[in-house]
Amino acid sequence: MPVALVTGTGRRRVGWYVADALAARGYSVAWHYHTAAADVEEAVARWRSRSVEGITLQADLADESAARNLVRTVVQQFGRLDVLVNCAAIWRRRRFEDTTAADVTAHFRANVLGTFVCAQEAGLAMVRQPEGGCIINFGDWAEARPYLDFAAYFATKGGIPALTRCLAVELGTRNPRVRVNCILPGPVLWAPDLPEAERREAIRATLVQREGRPENVAQAVLALIENDFIRGASLPVDGGRTIFAGDASV
Repeated sequence: MPVALVTGTGRRRVGWYVADALAARGYSVAWHYHTAAADVEEAVARWRSRSVEGITLQADLADESAARNLVRTVVQQFGRLDVLVNCAAIWRRRRFEDTTAADVTAHFRANVLGTFVCAQEAGLAMVRQPEGGCIINFGDWAEARPYLDFAAYFATKGGIPALTRCLAVELGTRNPRVRVNCILPGPVLWAPDLPEAERREAIRATLVQREGRPENVAQAVLALIENDFIRGASLPVDGGRTIFAGDASV
């Protein structure tokens, strides 16, 4: 049975749905969370009732040793790791005038360092496997057209596509069966504090004229896992918002 580790599954957001989709495909899934465990435990209990193996692991991915230990624990528990999906991230709204170096550092440690360390640790384990493995990172569609009040977030998320290309080369040259790609989600499961007016405006800026579903993102993850000829790519899953602004300003 293949093994997947999905970071950032502590709440019913995109990571939770990705892990759920992998469990439905027959993967043994390691569900990672930082502070919120309730939704993870509920999901694992559901899949265990269907004879799907799953474990929950807590870690602060802004801490290098905790991130490394997370991946090592999964490899030790299952004896292998076939898929890593780096969904964990932080995004905090703050006016540009109020954004501090500490804000940028906190976003960097969670969004870039956590992704890098998990991918490095998992990728080198995959290199040692004849079958290789697949890593999928998560960026954000709006790193190309950032909107207001999230400067620290975009300053760090914008580095994920470059990191993905770097990892694809570093790991693929060591084992051609190790693949690294990236998903750039669009308007899917917005932050709870997003004003309704901004939500409506964002929907008008898509070609599909509606909010996306987390299942749309999970489907894209599965597609990248199954296609072994895609390397270092960043795939927008955004209802066309990257290419169509409409009359919206966000």
